[in-house]
Amino acid sequence: MVALPVTTRRKSPGQEEDQDLAEEQPLHVASRLHAFNRFELKYLVPVEQAAEIRDELAERMDRDLNSPAGGYGVWSLYYDTPQLRFYWEKIEGLKFRRKLRIRHYGTPDGVTDESPVCVEIKQRVNRVTQKRRITLPYGVARQLCDGREMIEHSPKESAFVQEVLELVVRLNLLPTAITGYQREALVGRDADTGLRVTFDRRIRGRDRDFHFGTSNPENRFTIPPHLSVMEIKVNERTPYWITDLAARRNLSLIRVSKYVQSIEAFGLAPRSVFHVHEADHPQPSTPTINPLSGQRQAHVAPLKAGAQ
Repeated sequence: MVALPVTTRRKSPGQEEDQDLAEEQPLHVASRLHAFNRFELKYLVPVEQAAEIRDELAERMDRDLNSPAGGYGVWSLYYDTPQLRFYWEKIEGLKFRRKLRIRHYGTPDGVTDESPVCVEIKQRVNRVTQKRRITLPYGVARQLCDGREMIEHSPKESAFVQEVLELVVRLNLLPTAITGYQREALVGRDADTGLRVTFDRRIRGRDRDFHFGTSNPENRFTIPPHLSVMEIKVNERTPYWITDLAARRNLSLIRVSKYVQSIEAFGLAPRSVFHVHEADHPQPSTPTINPLSGQRQAHVAPLKAGAQ
């Protein structure tokens, strides 16, 4: 059997999601699914309600040690074919599908070729999400994914690096969209150690200027800024008290993909059932005082996110 490595060379803030993967020895294909089972449930909630839910969860969960107050930035560059194969595989709901991305944690300001990033393959097998990644300097990651060149690697990393290179060359993968958001994370304690809940807000992206360190990029909100994505991640089953909380707060599961949302928001493909329509989630009117007229107005957040 071919062993697939799950290794990292260097860990940067925000990479706690796969710390357990980094500490594992290479596993055989037959046991990988069992080792890295992860089920994901997603909800779309207003930012104010998300804060209330986070505070309630904090009574039974701990703040992730790598998640400071206010959260941390997550920026991902997604690769796809000229025909958007990975996008359409998601839309069509294929039972096995993959995505390739480069991910940077923190602010993109000042990113250089030496900045650590993760080259990651995220794949779905039926309802199970699996992730494999390797941490590389940004310049080396671009050499692999953009330059399509073999990079220096250890024997332990060989199968994964070769898989990335084979995907890029065989499918002619190209940089397609960047997504970015602010994430806060909570982790389970005691009997719920496999539980992880994240809150992603200010979800934005762009379809050009694909270098993370681009000055003043034209990012735009791909999900209305008054909404956040709450994601529950479990290894096997969701704790009963989490499902009770969702029912009590009338949370509804939603099919949403940040990558798909970016593709559709920028008109690269027709809008699908995954698209979050702003009209379906109107922003609550917040009365404000117009200092010139003295009249109360409703505040509407701009769709252009700028570089922040």
